[in-house]
Amino acid sequence: MYEAAVAEGVEKFVYASSNHAVGAYETDGRIPEMYRPEGAFLLDGTEFPRPGNYYGISKASCEVIGRYYHDEYGISVCNIRIGNLTKGHPPIDYERGQAMWLSYPDCARIHRCALEADYGFETVYGISDNDRKYYSIERAREVLGYDPQDNSAEWDGDEKVD
Repeated sequence: MYEAAVAEGVEKFVYASSNHAVGAYETDGRIPEMYRPEGAFLLDGTEFPRPGNYYGISKASCEVIGRYYHDEYGISVCNIRIGNLTKGHPPIDYERGQAMWLSYPDCARIHRCALEADYGFETVYGISDNDRKYYSIERAREVLGYDPQDNSAEWDGDEKVD
């Protein structure tokens, strides 16, 4: 894909990466506290990938390939490490899902921002503005202008909670 992008003169490449690129940060010593609103552990996109499975290895590898194409060819690259993008909402008692949830509308928002913003090379987290989070969305806000509108705490499965 990167070769084709460069050959066609594409100036910006947005890569749909995954939370699995950093899955090994979720250690027994950090969970489940890291999923809670008061948890102080936040990944912000500047950390080195630590995949926890083969899928994560493939995602982390593609992030590095993007870095190469940015450095070598000057193409702007944004890796979006997507959290929990599911059709329904995560149950309120599923702490990990609540912390990583990305609504469909917020997914569209962050990708639109990544296509329209001006940057060189970035790695950001794609989650909604959840009360519980261990992925920081501050870099996505700052660099991309991402303004998520949804929060997993407002849902219990498919029911909106007050």
